[in-house]
Amino acid sequence: QVTGHLDDCTCDVETIDAFNNYKLFPRLNELLESDYFRYYKVNLKKPCPFWNDNSHCGIRDCAVKPCPSDEVPDGIRSASYKYSEEANNHAEECEEAKRLGAVDESLSKETQQAMLQWARHDDSSDSFCEADDIHSPDAEYVDLLLNPERYTGYRGPDAWKIWNSIYEENCFKPQNVKRPLASGRGESFIHLAKWFGSVCIEKRAFYKLISGLHASINIHLSARYLLQDTWSEKKWGPNVTEFQQRFDEVITRGEGPRRLKNLYFLYLIELRALSKVLPFFERPGFQLYTGNKTHDAEIKNLLLEILHLAKSFPLHFDENSFFAGNKKEAAKLKEEFRLHFKNISKIMDCVGCFKCRLWGKLQTQGLGTALKILFSENLIEKIPESGPSYGFQLTRQEIVALFNAFGRL
Repeated sequence: QVTGHLDDCTCDVETIDAFNNYKLFPRLNELLESDYFRYYKVNLKKPCPFWNDNSHCGIRDCAVKPCPSDEVPDGIRSASYKYSEEANNHAEECEEAKRLGAVDESLSKETQQAMLQWARHDDSSDSFCEADDIHSPDAEYVDLLLNPERYTGYRGPDAWKIWNSIYEENCFKPQNVKRPLASGRGESFIHLAKWFGSVCIEKRAFYKLISGLHASINIHLSARYLLQDTWSEKKWGPNVTEFQQRFDEVITRGEGPRRLKNLYFLYLIELRALSKVLPFFERPGFQLYTGNKTHDAEIKNLLLEILHLAKSFPLHFDENSFFAGNKKEAAKLKEEFRLHFKNISKIMDCVGCFKCRLWGKLQTQGLGTALKILFSENLIEKIPESGPSYGFQLTRQEIVALFNAFGRL
């Protein structure tokens, strides 16, 4: 039983459980079943950027069934994602900017270079994720309700390689600490307690976010395990043995409960982001556009209710403890933090099982969006009540990923 206080927070497991199970989760579930949040556009054909790997999981349950385009609501497909005039003006301005961007033969080389760098900076400075190009012919809409996250049979060396590279290459950790999860059952576990005591909160937090994400995915695989696979029927359900192998205190030599506590830490970080982003969604000009005006208004109300609820949580994580020291050091650490996470989002294109890849990409984009929100607090506070919010923007992809990733937790 995981109980009690969480490190680096003023919160405890019981407070989160009560708040989530009785107040937040039932409403969030309803939101995620709506058209706006169930369709996610994803490119599952991107090649792995880190190693040559064409081995895709041949198991039937690894496959993802994309949506025929006529099933996706017109409003989502046509990308006119808002009802407001402001959005249309903004779209026209974007088009105009593209046209201007194309005509720069007359500019000096230096100016062209500078403009390219600005554009690159605008595209990347607040982004924690390598986002898919949703205009690529390989990007397709997926109905998340028809492609649930569950155990597909994808395991062994390929799955191990993915998590290994995430921990080995991207986590702030001392060189001599190997990945804290055993590949085989008999491998010894390394306790990170000593290391945790000696590093700054940001590096600890980064490690705990990745560990929490890993724990979350492992729980889903254990909870929706393929228990029976015969020609007549498939049966999915909880596999307690699988869960114990990953989390039992004795089997994991004390690591399991810590992994589960990291899941609560991740929950608090994403909950904090939801409470912070309220002003962006509260603007009258912002609409969850699917084309069904009445339904869209209802879903926006439900969304705001969830965000107000998130804001009312009594024991929020205090992100002011992040990057609070020496300004120069803090800026360097923040950039490292962002680039590490961006790398992790790229590793998701190396996952051989397409269903695992879909949920891996969605959950890393969701967490990346949460981090972007937490690090954009000043911009969010300056958002005007009407008119475009140029300083801070979320795409539909980021919005869908943010709430679905939180729904997984």
